[in-house]
Amino acid sequence: MFKVTFAFEDGSVTETYANTGDNLLEIAREANVAIDAPCSGNGACGKCRVQLKNGELETKKTLHISDEEFEEGWRLACMSKIIADVEVLVPDIASAYKSRMKVADLSSREEIAIFENAKREIELAGIELKNSLDVVEVRMEEPTLDDTMPDIERLSRALRKFMNLKRVRIPYTVLRKLPDVLRNSKFSVKCVLRTTPDDMFVYDIFDSREDVVIGGLAVDIGTTTVSAVLINMETGEILAKSSAGNGQIRYGADVINRIIEAAKPGGQKKLQDAVIKETINPMIHEMCKSIGFPKDRIYRMCVASNTTMNHLFAGINADYLRMEPYIPAFFKTNSLFSSDVGIDINQDAHIIIAPNIGSYVGGDITAGTLVSMIWNRPEFSLFIDLGTNGELVFGNSDFMMSCACSAGPAFEGGDISCGMRATDGAIEACTIDKDTMEPTYTVVGDPGTKPVGLCGSGIIDVISELFMAGIINPKGKFVREGKRVRHDQYGMGSYIIAFEEEAGTTKDVEITEVDIDNFIRAKGAIFSAIRTMLSSLDFDVSMIDDVYVAGGIGSGINMRNAVNIGMFPDIPLEKFHYIGNSSLTGAYLMLLSTPAEQKTYKLASNMTYLELSAVPTYMDEFVGACFIPHTDASMFPSVQQK
Repeated sequence: MFKVTFAFEDGSVTETYANTGDNLLEIAREANVAIDAPCSGNGACGKCRVQLKNGELETKKTLHISDEEFEEGWRLACMSKIIADVEVLVPDIASAYKSRMKVADLSSREEIAIFENAKREIELAGIELKNSLDVVEVRMEEPTLDDTMPDIERLSRALRKFMNLKRVRIPYTVLRKLPDVLRNSKFSVKCVLRTTPDDMFVYDIFDSREDVVIGGLAVDIGTTTVSAVLINMETGEILAKSSAGNGQIRYGADVINRIIEAAKPGGQKKLQDAVIKETINPMIHEMCKSIGFPKDRIYRMCVASNTTMNHLFAGINADYLRMEPYIPAFFKTNSLFSSDVGIDINQDAHIIIAPNIGSYVGGDITAGTLVSMIWNRPEFSLFIDLGTNGELVFGNSDFMMSCACSAGPAFEGGDISCGMRATDGAIEACTIDKDTMEPTYTVVGDPGTKPVGLCGSGIIDVISELFMAGIINPKGKFVREGKRVRHDQYGMGSYIIAFEEEAGTTKDVEITEVDIDNFIRAKGAIFSAIRTMLSSLDFDVSMIDDVYVAGGIGSGINMRNAVNIGMFPDIPLEKFHYIGNSSLTGAYLMLLSTPAEQKTYKLASNMTYLELSAVPTYMDEFVGACFIPHTDASMFPSVQQK
């Protein structure tokens, strides 16, 4: 048994123990040490870099670590085995994906404007903002020797009379506190209820003198990032907002790697714990703490996520999703409660799950489609959600078609050597001077925050700027020389955005030809999916009236740059609209409004799903799109002009 010490740049350490031959990355996972491993530890991504400080490791050499770096102690954790006591440094870039949890400042109008706009749009569409939760106040006669009715019957009778309903359900959690609350309040109480035409369910009971706010929780479980809002279920007011890295990411950046990990012995619980115990529950605690809100007063939750995340969240075997004929356990379910999965809110809280459409088009897309409002307009609109998978919905008030393409994790920083999600230290916007080749960039975080890597919107900007400045050719190869451009011993070129002394990391922040090639394939998947779906309907891009782009890849996409690289069709820029995290906004609407929830189910059931792999022309479209902007440059006249 050997001692393994993980040291961090802030001076903290984590100590654990391992046996001879144990894999360092696996030991880090077991010790809950955040080390980025988008490839799930097969040595392909090169992101799990650690620096050997003391002791020994048996390490397989890879091209991701140069000879010079190897001499300096740099190793890939996934390629290293324990053979002695060891201490390794985990640099910030290796754990950048798991940034500190953020609780948003809601004093900023921008933080809540998107939710207010969504509420307004839904109401204009004739959907009422009401739900089945309510607070009612009832008074009862106090018991006497002549009136010895039990407490539960006394409350049930009072509620039946007040609500004019025959059936009242009082769970154990309420029964347990009932005797004391009734006597302390002198039999005048407030009850939190869920009412239906047939019955009522009592979630909680309080002294009538107490102010009671009914809490609700909306959560977007992304493959990379989890976001949530805590709301007042009666008014729709956003009480708190939070985001954090999905704890599952250390088991792989994509859903396939996570499904494989979940299929291993104990893996299903491991993946469920990573998203619930390590991610969602701490977010709930932080949000409640920030506003002094009791977490057991959250009585309903809505989850919007892709089909795989839904299964892993619910602790349901997802293995059949990756094997032909790709059958999920469920598309929609109303049978989940907080106590079933260990969500740390009211034990009896019902969990609404936004319905899935297919194995790879999930509830995040149905929730986003609700928000996009394309179902309520006669114009032909395209909704695009950019994430680890690219999902698209095209249609209008008469029809809608959806599809999914495997864009990979590039839009959230995966598959990119210095890529990261849109958190502190991420370059989110960039321009490059055509003559000097010098960059000017914007970094996420407080003023003065040093760059650590590139998030999705920053990657789009950098590649567009490199191409428009003539620094790279349409294949993504470097064709100009300068102090910002260099080549390694294998001839691979790279562009340095921030030198080591300017950066907040131990190496230069740069983008390589391999990174650019990976991103070209990701953007090619999006554009070819758009073309294939439109062609299947005998449409072309000129018939698109509006494009709604969602996804948390930065503060917003520069649409001009997205067109420049051939990711989006070359149509007037005023037709593009960035709508942010539509999955979270959709979950918020479903939580707040039962009619909106029912509308989302209807949208899902009426949407046609197109399986791109079954369309013979898709691969030809994809190959043609793996070029900047495209092998057929005539599709991008505005780029040609520039």
